[in-house]
Amino acid sequence: MSRAPNSMNAVIVGAALTASALALGVPVVGQQPTQHRLFPPENLIILEGPDRDEWQQPDRIMDALGIADGSKVADIGAGGGWFTIRLAHRVQVNGLVYAEDVQGEMLDSISRRVTDLRLANVRMVLGTADDPRLPAGLDAALMVDLYPQVTERITFLRNVAKALAPDGRLGIVDFKTDGAGGPGPPVDQRLAADVVKRDAAQAGLRLTKEETFLRYQYLLIFAK
Repeated sequence: MSRAPNSMNAVIVGAALTASALALGVPVVGQQPTQHRLFPPENLIILEGPDRDEWQQPDRIMDALGIADGSKVADIGAGGGWFTIRLAHRVQVNGLVYAEDVQGEMLDSISRRVTDLRLANVRMVLGTADDPRLPAGLDAALMVDLYPQVTERITFLRNVAKALAPDGRLGIVDFKTDGAGGPGPPVDQRLAADVVKRDAAQAGLRLTKEETFLRYQYLLIFAK
């Protein structure tokens, strides 16, 4: 979710990976891309409000995607790792979580968190604007509060699809366009669920389920 914050118009299309993730001993996957305009890491706090667990309902999202002990999953646009940590606890020691972001500073933040929490099942992945550079064979991939900030949407989804296992699932969670109040960006900075569905179809993904339990957001689940 760090390609752009909910309250800003910045578009993030690349990042330079800093060395501190490696210094912390957390594996990093990916080459160093060109650095462009970035979401300031010091503003990460705005992505993690104290009431987010209540309205985001991470456990129900993970249930809907079938994420369980031993799953191999990706948190795409992981930001500071709010969802990454919850995924890591869900898949436990037999599972693996790839935290993907385009900014090395965000990966550094996650590295510190997983080190402090002694989580050995998280790997950092430095992505680009059109390719999250994820390894193949994922049971599930999750994009939360990110999709409107992706600049090369069809190509990006095609590359996500390549990383999914034959029965893998992609969950896209984002803010409804008909909502007033609550969290999230202004309505004119959101994308309707129908736009996501259309993009996914062009990328070779099929919609398997549209969940309605989230108050402010939609959850779309896709498969190859």
